[in-house]
Amino acid sequence: MSDNIISRREFGVAASAAGAGLITSSKGLAANESSGPPLNYASGLIEAPPTYYEVLEPVGGSTKPPMVLICGGGHTGACYLATVDGRPGWAQAFVRAGYKVVVPDWPGVGRSGYIPLDDLTGDLLVEGLGKLVRSLGQPGIVMTHSMSGAYGWKLIENYGQHIAKLVAIAPGPPGNIQAVSDVVSETADTVVVRGSTTMTINLKQPVVSDRNFVEVKLVGKSTHFPREYIAVYASSLMPIPPRLLYQRRNIRGSQLKVTDLSNYRGKRILVMTGTADIDHPRELDGAIVDWLNQNGAKADFLYLGDHGVEGNGHMMMLEKNSDALAGQVLSWIENS
Repeated sequence: MSDNIISRREFGVAASAAGAGLITSSKGLAANESSGPPLNYASGLIEAPPTYYEVLEPVGGSTKPPMVLICGGGHTGACYLATVDGRPGWAQAFVRAGYKVVVPDWPGVGRSGYIPLDDLTGDLLVEGLGKLVRSLGQPGIVMTHSMSGAYGWKLIENYGQHIAKLVAIAPGPPGNIQAVSDVVSETADTVVVRGSTTMTINLKQPVVSDRNFVEVKLVGKSTHFPREYIAVYASSLMPIPPRLLYQRRNIRGSQLKVTDLSNYRGKRILVMTGTADIDHPRELDGAIVDWLNQNGAKADFLYLGDHGVEGNGHMMMLEKNSDALAGQVLSWIENS
């Protein structure tokens, strides 16, 4: 890996320009003091399964636990690097607070190397992400979002000694408590399931998020998403490997389940949910917190409406009040 020092503003512009695609380091960028303290940047790759990651950290180093920010389905780590309206993202907010931040892409997705679709399962993703977490050299703070929520629950099970705390943003539940999807129709290669939107999953090809899915599910009734950028945001989304989505919808009970709960004992976990997230009503994500605590974890539920924050949807790290929400996460991390 090669290190480069760039300013937050310049990194944010680079990330914004790249959307959900490639973010590459630029050796010619100089630190700009007017845009805030500079940061160190590096990138790397876990070889097997191939898992690309980027590292941002304060130039003077960090004495705090490293953070690993895992994106949800249809995205790459770029969703943590810049908001859709071009502001620095959560990664920079956490670096500004003194943390070393590691931002991976899922194995076989985005900037990670190729993995055949038939081999891309949740267990394989957990393996790649787990190797990354294990490589940190000290227990870190893992953040998951949405579809990667299930991977976070398995990461605690399989790599819990390397995880100090876990923050789950509108997370998918473990298969232990997730309802099985309503299957509308099914053939050998295709299944149609009903949810907030009706979705067709062809197991032979990646699933592309259409504009209706973006507007109904990802943006929904959010009052904080900058709607003038919806078209740009929609065009940035990545195809989702079909077997991963099949598991996420818990078709035929296929979602990842936690079988060994020993690493959950005493584990500090935060679940954070907005009030305008169509697929994450309070009672659904609250049930995850109940399940966690019933199984030995020390979990907190930060339902934003209880703290006077109304109107956030599913993609809160991209929304206009993203800095304030990062502050909520940091407050919990540093006081829990």
